[in-house]
Amino acid sequence: MISLKQLCYALAVEKTLHFKKAAEACNVSQSALSTAITELEKQLGTTIFERNNKQVLVTNTGQLILDKAKKVKLELDGLMQISQIDKQPFSMPMSIGVIPTIGPYLLPKVLPEVRRQYPSFKLKIIEEQSQVLVNMVRNGDIDAAILALPYPIEGLMSFDFWQEDFYLVCHKDEIPKKTQEITSDELEVEKLMLLKDGHCLKEHALAACRLQHKKQYTDFDSASLHTLIQMVAGKLGTTLVPAMALDQLIYKESELRAIHLNEPSPHRKIALIIRPNYVRTGELTMLKDIFTKQLMSLAAN
Repeated sequence: MISLKQLCYALAVEKTLHFKKAAEACNVSQSALSTAITELEKQLGTTIFERNNKQVLVTNTGQLILDKAKKVKLELDGLMQISQIDKQPFSMPMSIGVIPTIGPYLLPKVLPEVRRQYPSFKLKIIEEQSQVLVNMVRNGDIDAAILALPYPIEGLMSFDFWQEDFYLVCHKDEIPKKTQEITSDELEVEKLMLLKDGHCLKEHALAACRLQHKKQYTDFDSASLHTLIQMVAGKLGTTLVPAMALDQLIYKESELRAIHLNEPSPHRKIALIIRPNYVRTGELTMLKDIFTKQLMSLAAN
């Protein structure tokens, strides 16, 4: 009889392509893991992994088996969670992914209220780029993810809880003090610095400004909004920042100014992404509502 333990071990090997690392991830000895997978292959009558001293490869048939194993594990995980639904909300741990251009600015605003209402709630946060998080949600590696939309999430469900605009951040000496709004036509594109390719914030900013098909701006790009802000402070260019991040990036006595981008709103939406039929949708809805209320309260102050 094939066991869930065997499937979990096999999925760990697929993820790491390394028996020792997979054993460490599963908190078992390498020999125990190897024995379990060898027995699984005997039971199925096929080879899942080709292995030697240098590498581990997944066979074509093995990949089909592992794809089925992922679905089985997701269903069993859901079965285990169903028994907890009628208990106190957030009585079970939860893992949520968040992208780097949202996490540092959203989480300090909302998580203190989550902790206040549910002090025993164990929440694990994973920060990764959007594509990684989408795959982790699909594979059941995390419960949900917080993404900025639009972004391709085929096969998944989204629950919007916030929307916001972009602001042009520039040095105060480089724009008239009375300027409160700016359109994309008024931007000095040659001075514009954005995050490097792979960050959806860059795509959203370009879309908001209708600059997707124009050549980039400066020879500098960054993986960090904080770095871009420092470059702007040094009068090396300008950048676009979402409203959520302004209070942390732009200080009252700063040399910088934030000017609203006067283009059709909203420029991006923030949403929780989950799998269809996820059994803890009710709790995610409660979490979403807390996020929205906190953000609305802060925006009103």
